[in-house]
Amino acid sequence: MTMYLDLLIEDDDLVLDAGGNPVTITDRDVIAQDLVHMIREEGFLPPLVGNRNRGLVDRTKMMITLAVDNDVRIVPGSAAIDEVKPGEFYLRAETMDFGPIGFSLEV
Repeated sequence: MTMYLDLLIEDDDLVLDAGGNPVTITDRDVIAQDLVHMIREEGFLPPLVGNRNRGLVDRTKMMITLAVDNDVRIVPGSAAIDEVKPGEFYLRAETMDFGPIGFSLEV
């Protein structure tokens, strides 16, 4: 049974199927999409891009993980951000009902 249902958004636009109808997503994908949008809307990403101030980057990463952990659909304390390479970050967390999620943080 589906708990969450939403429309898929990519590049700030609805994704349409071959018939021109909006594509829907469910459960784990909805949570991941909501978190991506929250991170963008809170303005967390710009301080991570090309910043050489390690303290500011670490503080921003901590603020993101706290915000993600605050989502009631996420297991508290499970959010973590890995720096794949300089300026490229990957967030992972455990959902309460659907297991792990993970995605790249991109501006």
